[in-house]
Amino acid sequence: MDISDKQWEVLEKPLTSIFHKSETRGRPRQDPRAVLNGILWICRTGAPWADLPGRYPPYQTCHRYHKHWCKSGSWDKLLHALASDPRDRGKIDITECFIDGTFASAKKGACVGPTKKGKGTKIMAVTDAVGIPLTVRAFSASTHEVKLADRTIRSCAIKPKRAIADRAYDSDKLRRTLKKRGIQLVCPHRSNRKRQVHQDGRELRRYKRRWKVERLFAWLFNSRRTFVRYEYHADLFLGMVQLACVMIILKSYF
Repeated sequence: MDISDKQWEVLEKPLTSIFHKSETRGRPRQDPRAVLNGILWICRTGAPWADLPGRYPPYQTCHRYHKHWCKSGSWDKLLHALASDPRDRGKIDITECFIDGTFASAKKGACVGPTKKGKGTKIMAVTDAVGIPLTVRAFSASTHEVKLADRTIRSCAIKPKRAIADRAYDSDKLRRTLKKRGIQLVCPHRSNRKRQVHQDGRELRRYKRRWKVERLFAWLFNSRRTFVRYEYHADLFLGMVQLACVMIILKSYF
């Protein structure tokens, strides 16, 4: 469950650069790698912070570091940097991307909305052509995914050529918005749409590969802290989701 030496080489500089603490005053500095391993244990198991095993630093320390890394945007920057690096080496295919959303139940906190499933938060994700995460965002679960699609795609450090989605994203407004940015929306038409337009069946063949974004959510929910939201603050929950995505990329390429 702990990160390897090679993975830590990738993570060390961006995660430690935000701390500029005096070496002579205050509490002793904890080993950031040990702290990260403690946060990963919480993310993977979904256990309460107070249940963190004794082989890791105190849970208060791990929680404080996680909060710092969330507030500074370190997880988000890491996710974008890790997605960009394999792309530069030709390992990430951005000719097309897949976008979808999923539900994480939550009882209270920011970005929590009511749905038929109960209260929760919506996780929006964009993957590359092979299912590697490019970006993730958290929103209120009561907002329809079609209204969140453009904001999610804009958060990608990499602009794809095509965005492939299910029929819930069928919207002329969304198509126009993405087209202005040079992105083609590929999704089946809804049967009840008011303006019926003929679709090119050749483009829709790409839709059959949309299962890759569903697979990402299956990988993501192996980290139990992302399946049910326990954090009151939305940025701390999003940080857990982004950390899980960072580990997916690290296990794939590093």
